[in-house]
Formats: sequence, C-alpha cells, structure tokens
Amino acid sequence: MAALKKDPTEPIRKKASEFPNVDKGTACTQSSFKANKKGFLYIGTQGGRYKAMFKLDKSIPEATKLAAKSPDEYEVGKGGWVVARFTAEKPIPKKTWEKWLTESYELTGATKTKSTAKKKTTKK
Repeated sequence: MAALKKDPTEPIRKKASEFPNVDKGTACTQSSFKANKKGFLYIGTQGGRYKAMFKLDKSIPEATKLAAKSPDEYEVGKGGWVVARFTAEKPIPKKTWEKWLTESYELTGATKTKSTAKKKTTKK
C-alpha cells in the first residue's frame, strides 16, 4: 500500500482560517473562504491535482508572468482571479501563496488583522 502524501493545501487552508471574520464553506467541490461575504480563496482537488483560486490586484503582473512561463500551472482569469494548479511533489511556493492569500483577503475589505484591531482600540 502506498504511503499517503501530505496534502499541500493544508497550510494554505490553515492560514486562511486564521484571518479574522472568515466564513468557511463549500462551493461546488472546492472549500471556500470568505470575509465580508466576498470570496478570497477557493481550494481543493481537480483532475488528480490541487487547485487554488485567489483574487488579486497588485500581484496580477507577477501572476501573468508565471502564467506565461507555466500555463499548465497558473492562469489569470477575469476579474482578477488567478488559478494555481499544483501537486504534492510540486506545491505553490510558500512565499507566493502567502503573499497572494493575504492580498486576496485584504481585497474583501476585511483588512483588520488581529494585531491592527488591538492597536486601534487603544486610546492615545
């Protein structure tokens, strides 16, 4: 029996769940993560690989370059949605998904992190 490979979506899902005011659900066969009723991450399996969708703005040029270089792995869609397809053997680089996940979350308008929320409640 083959050993189970580690799910490369777990760290991404965990980080998405840690943002404040996140609602987790399901959209089709994907896990969805929303804040302010706006989706910022859709992630799951597709065709024997994994797929993650991020809503981007500032990182679109970076995603466009990746899509030109590796069109089977990255795709820039309409409305700023970027699709990353990956495997356990070749996951999305951590630096890339962390940046994209944060940007996608912030685009929902839910920009308060736990640390900034605390700072705003203190009076000067």
